[in-house]
Amino acid sequence: MCELCGPADEPSIPVSLTAASNSVGSAPAGRPTVGRRAVLTGLGGLAAAGLAACGNGSGSAAPSGSARPTARRSAGPVADAKLAVALLGTQAGPLPTPDRAGIATALVVDGATYIVDCGRSAVTQFVRSGLRLGSVRAIFLTHLHADHVADFYTFFLMGSQPVIGLPGPIPVYGPGPAGGLPTAYGGAQVPTVEPQSPTPGTKEMTDRLTEAFAYSDNVFLRDTTTRDVADLSVVHEIALPAVGATYLNTAPVTSPFEVMEDDRVKVTATLVPHGPVFPAFAYRFDTAHGSVTFSGDTRETDNLITLARDTDLLIHEAVNVQGSVLQGANLEHMLASHVEVQKVGPIAQRAGAKQLVLSHIADFANDPLDPAQWQQWAKAGYDGPVTIGADLQTITLA
Repeated sequence: MCELCGPADEPSIPVSLTAASNSVGSAPAGRPTVGRRAVLTGLGGLAAAGLAACGNGSGSAAPSGSARPTARRSAGPVADAKLAVALLGTQAGPLPTPDRAGIATALVVDGATYIVDCGRSAVTQFVRSGLRLGSVRAIFLTHLHADHVADFYTFFLMGSQPVIGLPGPIPVYGPGPAGGLPTAYGGAQVPTVEPQSPTPGTKEMTDRLTEAFAYSDNVFLRDTTTRDVADLSVVHEIALPAVGATYLNTAPVTSPFEVMEDDRVKVTATLVPHGPVFPAFAYRFDTAHGSVTFSGDTRETDNLITLARDTDLLIHEAVNVQGSVLQGANLEHMLASHVEVQKVGPIAQRAGAKQLVLSHIADFANDPLDPAQWQQWAKAGYDGPVTIGADLQTITLA
């Protein structure tokens, strides 16, 4: 069982792997499941079908004669890896489920940790994975949907203790303001939240969160030895290249551009189309030990193919809508914002990715999703090994 559900000392699961404001460029037996038709009546049900068994991380066998890396549920070795990924949460969408936490991933490079997205329970999952808050070097947000940032500020609220907390200040890289809102689906009249500033970017979002938690921060500063939460982050809103991108043209052809570089990683990004969301990014991390590319939330796009060219590991989102009851706005949202699992294999093949891992996953027809079926779908059109991600799996590349 995963640590969300029970003991974490079960055998490891084999996974086939190929080693190598500043502007910058099936639920366990007896566990209740959520009724699909009850929750798929609106966008709040987008993640309902993402319920999955603890133990859904299946992978194809390692090549004959090669080492056999494993995806571990237990904590520990990943923290000191040369290059490894910990899938903290693998759920797509905002609806809480008992067996998958919100989307969040930790990349470990020579013992330093880089976090990509901070979905629901990310902080708890971070600790469960055996990672140390003191190892965090940066946080990257692919976009500002709630299911990707629900636990973002919690890292700072809970990491303010000296010595055992965040080293701080932590660089945060994420989208700037969208600059406008699209019209509502079907021309419907909908309210605008905070009309004086309805499209805040990462910096304003962080500042507003600091204001919202002012009382907690002020009391702890006077009652304990915590540090000021406002001093624990330095937000960098990613400057976009001059490609004509706007909230009405969210992902024109974009060459990879540099976001940051330190002594362990070089991070490049590209714009990806995620429905009306703007900006939405995919990230690539190049290290001395290999490369890892994160698709973020996206539909098919040549921008990602270019970014992920010959990457050692492609972590890609996917959904299944075949046989589902989704219709209207909900179905159109899925098709305009995500890649169907049946179509993800050719993306990895075109990119020349050496390994494909699916995370941020949801099946809107099967509850829970069938990892064997998903692997069959994802393998179609792709020659490399495929892993259907599960919470707290770790994938060691070096």
